[in-house]
Amino acid sequence: MNKKLYVISGSSGVGKGTVIKGFLNRNPEFILSVSCTTRLPREGEVDGKNYFFLSKEEFQNCIDENKFLEWAEFAGNRYGTKKKYIEQCLEEGKNLILEIDTQGALQVKEQMKEAVLIFIAPPSLSTLENRLRGRHTEDEATIQKRLDEVKEELKRAENFDYKIINDDLERAICELEKIIGDTKC
Repeated sequence: MNKKLYVISGSSGVGKGTVIKGFLNRNPEFILSVSCTTRLPREGEVDGKNYFFLSKEEFQNCIDENKFLEWAEFAGNRYGTKKKYIEQCLEEGKNLILEIDTQGALQVKEQMKEAVLIFIAPPSLSTLENRLRGRHTEDEATIQKRLDEVKEELKRAENFDYKIINDDLERAICELEKIIGDTKC
């Protein structure tokens, strides 16, 4: 199997993290890429494992020096993936999964044509809305904003190589294994 970069995106609440976690548990030869961020570490997070925590100045220097494969800003914090980190992992023969938003995924594809883009989609917008509401973590305005974002993400997902509908976790993990070519299902 060729060592490739697999970029997985999906809307908030779609369960992409759960699908990826299930895949990684069954395929330990894969690693999840570590992104950079300007946000402060949360309790229990480790620099270099959960994120590479950078100051705003360090992050800006990386932008200025074109060191990111992709980057974006969310809620006042910046997130990005360093080119050198991805290249080094691939050169070391690591199977790499990058979990980022759809805009970032398309930025990656511009710079790395060989990257495989996979979109995890909800069975329907109403199912996704129920999942978001079921979390009880966000107010109505935030939920509406997320649902509006989903519509834009679905449009961008048309440019992805594959789409997996997450209506059943086991089936979604199996589809991901089939796409990557390490079929165990």
